[in-house]
Amino acid sequence: MKIQLSLDRVTIPEALQICHDAADAVDIIEVGTSMIKDFGNASIQAIRRAYPNKTILADSKTIDEGAYEFCSAYGAGADIVTVMGAASITTIAACREVANEQHKDYMIDLLEVSAEKMQLLRQFEDAIFCLHLPADKAGSGLEQMIQDNLQLLQGVSRLAVAGGISLDTIGLIAHSGFEIAVIGGAITKAGDRKLAAEQFRLATKG
Repeated sequence: MKIQLSLDRVTIPEALQICHDAADAVDIIEVGTSMIKDFGNASIQAIRRAYPNKTILADSKTIDEGAYEFCSAYGAGADIVTVMGAASITTIAACREVANEQHKDYMIDLLEVSAEKMQLLRQFEDAIFCLHLPADKAGSGLEQMIQDNLQLLQGVSRLAVAGGISLDTIGLIAHSGFEIAVIGGAITKAGDRKLAAEQFRLATKG
């Protein structure tokens, strides 16, 4: 399983320091939505320059203007860009088209997506589907969310999960067939970020 390090609510220099501490133990570096809102594509470009060989995800949370936003993020150096599952099917299709043209990956964020919409989204067979517990829930209900949605997503080949993941819950995620675990504060706010990242890495191998 891959670990995705989520960088949110930090400046670019702070993000680079976090990466310096933790990047060796993670597979994907996420330029979070708040960084993109605060600093634009400069935040993606800075991480790409510092880590040319890492997979970079831009969490743009695209809801409209799919082709434009995806072209912009990929152009800044992203390997994966996110679109909201709540977006129109037309928008998601536009995002997929750009991703395929550029031979990149795209992630569909399933935040607050209904079961009915989930079925419509299954047509995007090449997407990474991300179960996402809202940040405002501070990790409460993560395990229940996973249990409630795994059946709906049965047969989906690429799954990620985000939202308050801790060392207490990483084991469940690692054994539930997820390709990617998105981890933010449990690493970025740790007293020893390097150690925290290494502990998550070890836990995914258990």
